[in-house]
Amino acid sequence: MDEFYAIGIFVFVLFLFLGSGVWVGLALLGVAYVGMELFTTRPVGDAMMTTIWSASSSWTLSALPLFIWMGEILFRTKLSEDMFKGLSPWMARLPGGLIHTNIVGCTVFAAVSGSSAATLTTVGKMSIPELRKREYPESMVIGTLAGAATLGLMIPPSLTLIVYGVTINESITKLFIAGILPGLFLASLFMLYVALMSKLSPNFNPKPEAPMTFMQRVSNSRFLIPVILLILLVIGSMYLGFATATEAAAFGVLGALTLAGFQGSLNMQTFTASLMGATRTSAMIALILAGAAFLSLAMGFTGLPRALAEWIGSLQLSRFELLMALLIFYIVIGCFLDGISSVVLTIAVVEPMIRQAGIDIIWFGIFIVVVVEMAQITPPIGFNLFVLQGMTHHEMNYIAKAALPMFMIMVVMVFVLIAFPELATWLPENMRQGPGG
Repeated sequence: MDEFYAIGIFVFVLFLFLGSGVWVGLALLGVAYVGMELFTTRPVGDAMMTTIWSASSSWTLSALPLFIWMGEILFRTKLSEDMFKGLSPWMARLPGGLIHTNIVGCTVFAAVSGSSAATLTTVGKMSIPELRKREYPESMVIGTLAGAATLGLMIPPSLTLIVYGVTINESITKLFIAGILPGLFLASLFMLYVALMSKLSPNFNPKPEAPMTFMQRVSNSRFLIPVILLILLVIGSMYLGFATATEAAAFGVLGALTLAGFQGSLNMQTFTASLMGATRTSAMIALILAGAAFLSLAMGFTGLPRALAEWIGSLQLSRFELLMALLIFYIVIGCFLDGISSVVLTIAVVEPMIRQAGIDIIWFGIFIVVVVEMAQITPPIGFNLFVLQGMTHHEMNYIAKAALPMFMIMVVMVFVLIAFPELATWLPENMRQGPGG
């Protein structure tokens, strides 16, 4: 078939570009350019300019740099130090002790960051030295941090969900709300694993914490008030229908600047550094999105998505079999591409398949985020593994092995989502409708 000849050309050129070290965004633009030249008669330059402008001028997409900037501001505050002070008195009494601060800390920071790497770095820079000092097992410290940091991709505001929503033209607010319950449930699975291992592992012998009265623990909880207020401002404004995702992002930036100001962390140097960090990250993601939009156009002209959807349909896979095929597919490509690149590169082909199978688009967004989370902790390109290697100076094999239980828990989470789809769909179906997505 001509379509499958075209697929071969697209795949060959893409891996040629990626293998030569070209940026992902430029590689996508290059593949699309070659495809348009070979398989269409439309002027390529005109199509490229129109598509890139359309992909880059979306009002919804403006939430992306704002949420990134909010995370960059908070990264430069004393937030991680305050979170540890506020959480540790309560976590110390749980089975597994202060290891739980990794998971709960990542869950809390994920709700104001949206980035897995920012969550990992912020929580890790405070928790790793403290947990080492108390002689907690190194593999559990590293493994739980690697796994829990991926919650930054699911719990709103999630950069991956923004990219997915923009690419598939779905409400960002609904996707954000859909990620809350699955994110909390996955965090609970991580905590359950820690509790079980603390009882079963012979190497789990940390130094005991000094006893604290209830009022002392309540007093320490005051350190959590600023971040809780920021979470309520960002997520609450969306859930109650007061703000769209973009407006909530603007509130978040103002809240983060206010928090940094009160903590004494805000000066011209940190302000400029946060702004430049957000600009670099946003420009990288925008280039990937522009390349993916142009590639989607090129593939549309060749009829590839339709042909692949028809081919998958001819196999007469059940809904479960299709999801299992996609699970394996995304785990494999996640070994070589980051999460956002995986989503934008494949969604033009995958969307017709899932719509034809009658799979809910909002639910599939959460499914794909869980699978992309796995890619953050799988070698050779697992981004969280690289960040942890820089922070702990361990060998990559050691870090990947420590993160393996978290990977398996995420696999369990996929099957939980399939068995109980309401976990992802109930909240968005029952949320108040705000002034737009």
